[in-house]
Amino acid sequence: MARRIIDLSIPIANDIPADPPIQIPAITYIDHKQSIGDIVSFFPGLKAEDLPDGEGWAVERVVLSTHNGTHLDAPWHYHSTQDRGKPAMRIDEVPLEWCFQPGVKLDFRHFPDGYVVTAADVEAELKRIGHELTPLEIVVVNTSAGTRFGQPNYVASGCGMGYEATMYLLDRGIRVTGTDGWSWDAPFVHTAKKYAETGDASLIWEGHKAGRHTGYCHIEKLHQLEELPSTGFMVSCFPVKIEKASAGWTRAVAILED
Repeated sequence: MARRIIDLSIPIANDIPADPPIQIPAITYIDHKQSIGDIVSFFPGLKAEDLPDGEGWAVERVVLSTHNGTHLDAPWHYHSTQDRGKPAMRIDEVPLEWCFQPGVKLDFRHFPDGYVVTAADVEAELKRIGHELTPLEIVVVNTSAGTRFGQPNYVASGCGMGYEATMYLLDRGIRVTGTDGWSWDAPFVHTAKKYAETGDASLIWEGHKAGRHTGYCHIEKLHQLEELPSTGFMVSCFPVKIEKASAGWTRAVAILED
């Protein structure tokens, strides 16, 4: 039996339209020549020519949000409370046991952009793949956004998980979910149209806001979910430990034993 690891993460990069304009990261690359001034400042009397090939180090300076790239959202991101009134967990408080569990993939690529997935849709997909959820499994949602990463319409692509669909998972003990879309919820551009028509604010971020009732985490901007089977794999999504933060970047991977 051979172990296979599938990278489920997107890169944090300049010039990839993976976020709205107000949230684009910026990476400054400093190469082995540009860093010479920095390295010689640590060692009085050192000259560039004293170093092997006259080279220093390569480093990068990065300006970004905790929600850039593939990341794990903590309940604090959604609301100040969880579990109907308790203080919401920050990312450094999320149980690590939640972040390494068997995975289940729900294939919702057939739903149009902006569609809000219902509990009935989740139930039907679980029936189709012949799986009954067990507590702490990590449920990932494969949407049409997955194949549009890197394209200008990525942020507006894919379906989203509604309140009742999210609660369907949480009521069965799921505590980490994930999506290959920009958001666990339907893209904002589609929700904005519905809100303009109805004036119903409960439509806004309804999947996220389920965390008010049951604390949970989700992974956003996953990648290559189409490479996964419906079941039979592990997901690892340990977040970077950022004190009191609403999210942490993760190198999410799927582990299969073929």
